[in-house]
Amino acid sequence: MLEVDEIKKIIETIDRNYNLEWDKMEITLEANPDDLKKEKIQDLYSAGINRLSIGVQSFFDTDLKTLHRIHNAEQSHQCIQEAQQSGFDNITIDLIYGVQNQSDDIWMQNLETLKNYNLPHFSAYALTIEPKTAFEKMIRQGKITGTDDDQAARQFLVLQQWANEQNYLAYEISNYCKPGHFSKHNTGYWLGEKYLGAGPSAHSFNTHSRQWNIANNTKYIQSVKNNDPYYEMETLSDISQYNEYVMTSLRTMWGCDISLIRDRFGLAFANEITKSSLRYVSDNLLFKKDHKLLLTLAGKLLADNIISGLFILNDNDL
Repeated sequence: MLEVDEIKKIIETIDRNYNLEWDKMEITLEANPDDLKKEKIQDLYSAGINRLSIGVQSFFDTDLKTLHRIHNAEQSHQCIQEAQQSGFDNITIDLIYGVQNQSDDIWMQNLETLKNYNLPHFSAYALTIEPKTAFEKMIRQGKITGTDDDQAARQFLVLQQWANEQNYLAYEISNYCKPGHFSKHNTGYWLGEKYLGAGPSAHSFNTHSRQWNIANNTKYIQSVKNNDPYYEMETLSDISQYNEYVMTSLRTMWGCDISLIRDRFGLAFANEITKSSLRYVSDNLLFKKDHKLLLTLAGKLLADNIISGLFILNDNDL
């Protein structure tokens, strides 16, 4: 939605207020293929954007129609090609599997198309139906069928094998990169680093508290002008911080470090996760390497259930 001049102003404002190491920075713009025309791509590159995250979703129009996307497959191809020709060598795209009537062959062709572009990074997500969305309403009305868990699981396993063969690191369940091309943005989330969110509805996190800004543009601007509070804040208890660490770390290739848990939260927390993880280890859903817990391939299919099973709900669990 932003014009290039507006993006320039944001980058210039950051530059005025912070000491930036330009040669180390990753400045990502997220956009859909229909938003990125050749001239806009070139202007973004000139403005200082050095990484594009493009919401391709699929290289097949049948999938895009099912997903109610505005763009078509041809626009995705054109967008990636023009970005590469304009100087962008750090590009990531999103793909979705488990789409209704998406055959395994179509899913593999999506991956092969990605391979042909030799992109350093991509994200792949299983289609999920969120409450109060058009998808959920159509399923309720019987207009379409729901997601097929077996299909999604099968295509996830195809993805894992393909990524391994193509030398992509599955550094997080949904994120894949060539060695040395980890997304700084994504990796910061998964490793629990601090982040600052500016603007309406943006979230911030400093390891022990999180805050979220007013979502309504008008109210946000008025609050800032009047020096009124423009965000809400939550202080995280030790249990909340522990659960968040388990949730984020287990989704990554680096795993959940029991030694870190002991040092940061105490022996009782370390003992609890050691005990509660045993059943998942015996079921071959988790494995232990040195002092770290990691998901097996089968475990990745059940990641949310495993992670919630390791949560500590209250002090009585310790």
